Amino acid sequence: MSNAIKRLERMRANPRDNWRVGEVEAVCAAFELDVRTPKGGGSHITVSHPSQRQILTIPAKRPIKPVYIRNFVRFVEAVRKNIDGN
Repeated sequence: MSNAIKRLERMRANPRDNWRVGEVEAVCAAFELDVRTPKGGGSHITVSHPSQRQILTIPAKRPIKPVYIRNFVRFVEAVRKNIDGN
């Protein structure tokens, strides 16, 4: 989990870096987020969690634009906050 936290901190500090879908999926796996990858020509992955009403969509193209990384960081933080109860 510490690698995922470090990667999430790097995403927060530098959303303009060339982030790829695999890195987003690795963070999702560490925080037990549900990820659906495109099948049959889809162009976005979807990220969800039972504690959140929102479903996040992220383009599967690389590099991922900074706005999507910022939204992803906010989404993960909301999940962590809800789980930790802080």
